[in-house]
Amino acid sequence: MQIIWYGQSFFRILTPKGKNSQVDLVIDPFDEKIGLEVPSLETDILLITHHHHDHDNVKAIKGKPFLISGPGEYEIKEVFIQGIPAFHDNVGGKERGLNTIYTIETEEIRLCHLGDLGQKELTSGQLEEIGDIDILMIPVGGVYTISAKGASKIISQLEPKIVIPMHYFIPKLKIKLEGLNKFLKTMGVKTPEILKKFLIKKKNLPANGTKIIILKP
Repeated sequence: MQIIWYGQSFFRILTPKGKNSQVDLVIDPFDEKIGLEVPSLETDILLITHHHHDHDNVKAIKGKPFLISGPGEYEIKEVFIQGIPAFHDNVGGKERGLNTIYTIETEEIRLCHLGDLGQKELTSGQLEEIGDIDILMIPVGGVYTISAKGASKIISQLEPKIVIPMHYFIPKLKIKLEGLNKFLKTMGVKTPEILKKFLIKKKNLPANGTKIIILKP
């Protein structure tokens, strides 16, 4: 499996299918208004967590992907996806509306993308639906989502093997968010592993604890 991050909550996940093909999945493509370059991609599956311009630039994605933009259970090309209802804020969606958490299962690896989660903690029902997670993609930049401290609490609830932070300030981004350092300090990480692309197989997942992986857009 290969995981690529373009900034904000925009990810691309490539998973092999047989010897000579792969399944391409994209999550939350942004538009050019946020200041970051919009990559030209064609994909098989497109997930949208909520309908804000920095997360749902569907027209930027080429091809005819299977579009998922809300809760439900799906199986596309042997990739299992579940959308779980959540809130963009900590007041039941009254300020910023709804958000969908996605779990993705492929190659015997379970991933979870939290979208623009604003809840200070996950409910018991959400935790049950999410289940055991290998790789967690979590917002850490505060302002519009959970902060570094909130992210730390969610990580403690889920206990994933690997955490990939997202939705924090990076150069050229026009949205004012907190930077990554606050999250790393909160997690007690001084020298994180920084990668352009993250390649992972089930056999290489950490046996104990939680590892932080930083992806460069």
